[in-house]
Amino acid sequence: MWFEKSLDEIIKEFNTDIVNGLSSEEALARKNKYGPNKLAEKKKKSILKLLFEQINDVLIYILLAAAVISALLGEVSDAVIIMVVIVLNAIIGLVQESKAEKALESLKKLSFPKALVKRDGRIVEISSEDVVIGDIVVLEAGKYVPCDLRLIETANLKIEESALTGESVPSEKYAENVLKGEDIALGDQQNMAFMSTMVTYGRGTGVAVAASMDTEIGKIAKMLDNDEKNLTPLQVKLAQLGKILGFGVLVICVLMFIVAVIQKRDLFEMFLTAISLAVAAVPEGLPAMVTIVLAVGVQRMIKKNAIIRKLPAIETLGSVNIICSDKTGTLTQNKMTVTKFYADGTLDNISGLNMKNKVHFALVEYMILCSDATYSADSKTGDPTEIALLELGAKFDLYKKDEDRLHVRVNEIPFDSDRKLMTTLNRFDNKYNVITKGAVDNLIEICSSIYLNGGIVPFSEELKLKVMNASDSMSKDALRVLAAAFKKVDSIEIEIDSMEKNLTFVGLVGMIDPPRENVRDSIEECKKSGIRTVMITGDHKNTAFAIAKELGIAKDFSQVMLGYEFDKLPEKEAGNRIDNLRVFARVSPEHKVKIVKTLKKKGNIVSMTGDGVNDAPSLKTADIGVAMGITGTDVAKDASDMILTDDNFSTIVEAVKEGRNIYNNIRKSITFLLSCNIGEIIALFIGIVLGWPSVLRPIHLLWVNLITDSLPALALGVDPDDPDIMKEKPRDAREGLFSGKNGVFLIGNGILIGVLTLSAFYVGTRIYPNSVMHAQTMSFVVLSVSQLFYTLSMRHSEKSIFQIGIFTNRYLIGAIILGIVLQNVVITVPFLASVFKVFRLTLNDWMFVILLSIVPLVVNEIVKMLWKQNT
Repeated sequence: MWFEKSLDEIIKEFNTDIVNGLSSEEALARKNKYGPNKLAEKKKKSILKLLFEQINDVLIYILLAAAVISALLGEVSDAVIIMVVIVLNAIIGLVQESKAEKALESLKKLSFPKALVKRDGRIVEISSEDVVIGDIVVLEAGKYVPCDLRLIETANLKIEESALTGESVPSEKYAENVLKGEDIALGDQQNMAFMSTMVTYGRGTGVAVAASMDTEIGKIAKMLDNDEKNLTPLQVKLAQLGKILGFGVLVICVLMFIVAVIQKRDLFEMFLTAISLAVAAVPEGLPAMVTIVLAVGVQRMIKKNAIIRKLPAIETLGSVNIICSDKTGTLTQNKMTVTKFYADGTLDNISGLNMKNKVHFALVEYMILCSDATYSADSKTGDPTEIALLELGAKFDLYKKDEDRLHVRVNEIPFDSDRKLMTTLNRFDNKYNVITKGAVDNLIEICSSIYLNGGIVPFSEELKLKVMNASDSMSKDALRVLAAAFKKVDSIEIEIDSMEKNLTFVGLVGMIDPPRENVRDSIEECKKSGIRTVMITGDHKNTAFAIAKELGIAKDFSQVMLGYEFDKLPEKEAGNRIDNLRVFARVSPEHKVKIVKTLKKKGNIVSMTGDGVNDAPSLKTADIGVAMGITGTDVAKDASDMILTDDNFSTIVEAVKEGRNIYNNIRKSITFLLSCNIGEIIALFIGIVLGWPSVLRPIHLLWVNLITDSLPALALGVDPDDPDIMKEKPRDAREGLFSGKNGVFLIGNGILIGVLTLSAFYVGTRIYPNSVMHAQTMSFVVLSVSQLFYTLSMRHSEKSIFQIGIFTNRYLIGAIILGIVLQNVVITVPFLASVFKVFRLTLNDWMFVILLSIVPLVVNEIVKMLWKQNT
């Protein structure tokens, strides 16, 4: 590891010259050998490949087979309808995912175009792509680091690394530090500078030790560059369902031929009947229904500030039981803010500042004047801690005074990492004030007096102890503490060495990156809904725990673990301990991925939220990755499944609600379609076993599956939200679509619909013994209309239609009415009647079939009522 080696070792290993840098010839030779300093591009998927991924599904293959069979049977119109369903399904999915997998392209954009290097003894500006291993790179404030550097010289160097490490404040860098130990996190490697981070203060030089894909950001790119596809729970279940249906179709066909041989029937006739059963087994509208319901869900989510990049992500949200959240910029505001102060003998929240108090006024004013940052409503530049101080001044309308040049700076001693102090000399009327700010321990040593009660008094040991106690109190709350002091001088002619002596202590300010508004309430709501929140951050342990405790994520310090400590745990022990852990601090991108994978192995459905480059691999690994839309990097967004346009953690809770409702609606639709198909299979199979003529024709089944069933199924898919959905615990991802009473409900209703269809056919053959067509028409209508009425009871597994409101889903009522109308048109319009080979029913026939058709609705409502009484 580069941070463990001395400068002499680094220079020798890379054969470079600190003073002159590389020669142009040597730099060119190294570039030819190692290639340009840029991230590798991922090969884009072609439209054909994306299209194939959309149709590469067992259910789609069964639909294609059904289309071919329909065409062979001469039912060309049915084949066309099925193909339209397949194409529609593929196009919707393709549109949603055609922009996917741009993470590496976004990482490439982070490699900024210019860098300062020493070449041939001169400092020259070159493209960052031309930086090679061994180059001596010069860093200045405002410059981006072009590659990974081992620093060889620094002067008050600070680098903003939050996008890579997750730490909320810039890291101080020191060339002299030689660190030992493989457990040192990126944020603690103070003698290193990493590609695509930004210099916020000071200057430095370093040796290029890693470029392109070998850099830390390149390692992240490699973690993202894989074609591993995480299937959502619903995708897994639908894939399993497709295989079961495919196997079922084969079994049905074999059984039919066995029955044909036993009953000595016409084999061609039985072949057509077997095909009918195969068609009945496949819910033709299922793939399109699922895709369309998810697409509608996307539009609903946009209105709630969540952009869904991949359709199945909506369904995944509904089963999430763990939200792993980055701290900086996600749970917090990613903005250092002054929250406490100590002045005039009082420690208080910042709201207690009184500008009429001279000491309070002086504390804020001096913090503003002793700063190199700039602040306005439109722009902020400089160190985040100094920007926080300027924002505090702007809050009390004090910052304008410096802008008006009333206290112009005439001299200064810049911040130094050894002194940990910064001093300025500012004009105050005809005199001057020396103002010093910095670390409490260092500042207190050069103060001989303290500003108290509007006057200056000796700084006794007792008063120093009070100051240190106040500082310790702030530190325990994980606040970053700065102190301020001053002294008045008569002349601008003051020696530098004497400026930081015999100062008057003024006070302290404590600052932190504070939590976002409403986040605590959202975390509490998650907790009540059975969803656990886990904080993962690059910040230090104490800072992470302080925020986690304030938000209600963690209660005890034992629930906090460092990233490298977790990484060292054996797989079994990591799995055992992770249930009790709520906060992970000082984590690297690799640590985050291990944390997410360990949680997933425990059977959890994990959501990961984040905004930085360092979050991208874990966003991709999680069941659903959620990126911040405003502060999030392009890398994080492209690796995610969902983007929050308002960067609000609370939006995740709304998304979970939506996801749960959408999943419930999809499950209702699937249950409805499959129970109807079971009814069709039972009607046909039992009829054949009993030696009856075919109860239904293949075209009848296609009509019911593609037209009559599909519209009500879609209407169920957009059923209004259940207001009690968040009172339920997250469903077990391992739970089947039809586990528990849902499976009983599915099979029971399938049997009921099948028996009713057989009953209609049987009665039809008794009333019209010479007309099989008439009996088939009656069973056709009962099958269709009973399913339409049945949808009303499908809206809720426990609440009756009167509790949820008969007309609260207008789309469903419209679908039922339209279905009945279409069914009537088919059997009354002569042309269609001849195509479908049906008979025009009499009024008595209609009364009979309607009576049979409402039975499923009545039975289900009675069962709900009895179930409720017994629970």
